[in-house]
Amino acid sequence: MRIYGDSISGNCLKVKWTADHLRIPYAWIETEVLKAQSRTPEFLALNPAGQVPAVILDDGRPLAQSNAIILHLAEGSDLIPADGYERAKMLEWLFWEQYSHEPYVAVARFQVRFAGKPVGELEPRLVERGKAALARMDQALAGATFLVGDRLSLADVALVAYTREAGDGGFRLADYPNVQAWIGRVERALSIGG
Repeated sequence: MRIYGDSISGNCLKVKWTADHLRIPYAWIETEVLKAQSRTPEFLALNPAGQVPAVILDDGRPLAQSNAIILHLAEGSDLIPADGYERAKMLEWLFWEQYSHEPYVAVARFQVRFAGKPVGELEPRLVERGKAALARMDQALAGATFLVGDRLSLADVALVAYTREAGDGGFRLADYPNVQAWIGRVERALSIGG
């Protein structure tokens, strides 16, 4: 399998972490978005949307969109709960992550860390929604070890990617102690650096 990803992207890293956790062999092909490497004719032939991550599976079929990729990679593994309701809750978090978390937390991070925008100049709605997403997670993690049930799932992998970097976007993780403790647990479970 080949993974086309940008190492600064949480969406790409969650694919890498899933493959690493499940010991799925792959070749990582660094594809830097800031250098427009996902807009070359060669890359667009693989993924016409021009986005990373994208994978070419062992049988040659392409697959894009981070949460679709991690779902495919984790099929039949412990990262997907066996219980139907818990599996649906995991999917609920995956959908929520792409709609209510990533567009705010990740965008703020990108604007501050990579585009050089001062935190004070971020759009107030972006900051408000990012804080709301972190507060929602903090509430869900009160008294819980992981987001779904008592074990690591794709919900945790998907959400830790940008949450652990939220400080780069001006969000104070210390304001969300349950999230902060959860990040440590997920990093240890995935064997990724803190």
